[in-house]
Amino acid sequence: MTLATADTQKAPGGLAATLAHARYVISDNPVTGIAFGMFLVLVVCATFGPFIVPYDPLASDTAAALQPPSAAHWFGTDNLGRDIFSRVVVASRLDMAIAIFSVALVFAVGGVAGIASGFFGGWTDRIIGRISDTIMAFPLFVLAMGIVAALGNTVTNIVIATAIINFPLYVRVAKSEAAIRRNAGYVQAARLTGNSEWRILLTTILPNIMPIMMVQMSLTMGYAILNAAGLSFIGLGVRPPTPEWGIMVAEGSAYIVSGEWWIALFPGLALMFAVFCFNLLGDGLRDIVDPQRRT
Repeated sequence: MTLATADTQKAPGGLAATLAHARYVISDNPVTGIAFGMFLVLVVCATFGPFIVPYDPLASDTAAALQPPSAAHWFGTDNLGRDIFSRVVVASRLDMAIAIFSVALVFAVGGVAGIASGFFGGWTDRIIGRISDTIMAFPLFVLAMGIVAALGNTVTNIVIATAIINFPLYVRVAKSEAAIRRNAGYVQAARLTGNSEWRILLTTILPNIMPIMMVQMSLTMGYAILNAAGLSFIGLGVRPPTPEWGIMVAEGSAYIVSGEWWIALFPGLALMFAVFCFNLLGDGLRDIVDPQRRT
């Protein structure tokens, strides 16, 4: 066999191998397939929602106010005559954006801080540990309320507050995983080849703890959406008339007693759908990124 023939018969690597493994994971576990299907629905709504909804989510029509679900308005209308289906779909972009940016921020800060704490120990561990303990001393949602109230109820501040209250969770998970692996054989080998400590931390330790961190990130995505909705529900989140699930539930709660149940029900179902999706998604993401599970 020639060298060229041997090269063409090599197993695909890089992105192709990752995609092939992802297909295997999704097909092997129906629950994971359902979770990725739900995630795809959320991505489509967040990306294309403003272009596919039948009505302007901000346009009011008092003549059509408080109409129940019908062929014209699938989820009914609210007290201002706005189409609830359009508002629920468009709101997915804002809620997903808050979740993604807050999780990315806390992973970049809390995850790296936790790895450094577990890998280096000493004063690094003590400083990061005291910061985490200080944050954990407060009820987390109350702390988020205080941060947003002090800084202002903007989307940026909601992202910052959500990242801060999740900081200790990422630190503890990353610290425990890094502490287990800092004396592993492959870490010692990397050190003997002349790699710096920070290079080992970022290129050797971090990839090996990504599976458990992916589960944590998936769970935090759902919590971030709930946190943003909760802040909006009590008036400290996104301001009306911006479509947001928490605001819509708050607006609809006043009409449940009078029989207009659909105003709060459908945004609440959207919240439940998103949180349920991310709770199921974690195990599938772990299986995809874990090198020990490659087939």
